[in-house]
Amino acid sequence: MNIGFIGTGIMGRPMAGHLQAAGHELFLLQHRSPLPEELVSGGAIACKSAREVAERAEVVILMLPDTPDVEKVLFAEEGVAQGLQRGAAVLDMSSISPTATADFAKRILAQGGEYLDAPVSGGEVGAKNQTLTIMCGGARATFDRLLPLLELMGKNITLVGEQNGDGQTCKVANQIVVALTIEAVGEALVFASKAGADPAKVREALMGGFAGSKILEIHGERMIKRTFDPGFRIGLHQKDLNLALQSARELGVALPNTGTAQALFSACVAQGGFDWDHSAMVKALELMAQHPVKE
Repeated sequence: MNIGFIGTGIMGRPMAGHLQAAGHELFLLQHRSPLPEELVSGGAIACKSAREVAERAEVVILMLPDTPDVEKVLFAEEGVAQGLQRGAAVLDMSSISPTATADFAKRILAQGGEYLDAPVSGGEVGAKNQTLTIMCGGARATFDRLLPLLELMGKNITLVGEQNGDGQTCKVANQIVVALTIEAVGEALVFASKAGADPAKVREALMGGFAGSKILEIHGERMIKRTFDPGFRIGLHQKDLNLALQSARELGVALPNTGTAQALFSACVAQGGFDWDHSAMVKALELMAQHPVKE
């Protein structure tokens, strides 16, 4: 297939690479970071506008940082909507507002296109290993059509609902769970370390019990080894929790611990940690305890 891909950053770069390796022709547009040299040298074609990408592609994939980025790429002058072929699909794999997603989809569907929101979880490791969890919202027929592409990028692929925005709602829920679990692992390791126990041994013991989790395994190790290069940036996780808290206000739902996790992320950003991996939330807990997990 001819596939447009806009957003070849930390996550999008390997995702686009898997599509290219499978034989699909890529049409790329630079967004913030330069286009990856390996994609261009592998035959991907650089386009001058989002409109040009859409004119040349059967499917346009977006992997962008935030809701305003997606809106601009889709609907600004020379945007995707101006060049999208009738019957072509927009596959938005960004993590953005569920409410905005429903509106974007309505506008694309009205001009004869198809739309599937398909945000992902799994971070850079999942993107590189083709093991992303992908949460989809949209028509079953569109999901079925795009599933072979999704299977090149992920393993756990679910059509959450046939309403556009359902995938984004699921991703917001995912980010609540991830943030609160990072906070729990951070608290546990700070507590254990300050009590005099070896945090590495504590983590090892917990991994074999009911407290075991991917976050304890991967991010617990990051906290101990002090490896906070992203991964998934605190600034992006803050954006996702903003979506959660905003949606909660609209729904009249209380998310008290989500608010606490957001405050801890904000404390990290105040220390210059916008671009730290989100596991570095532990630094805010360490600051309050006046004790690091590991010297």
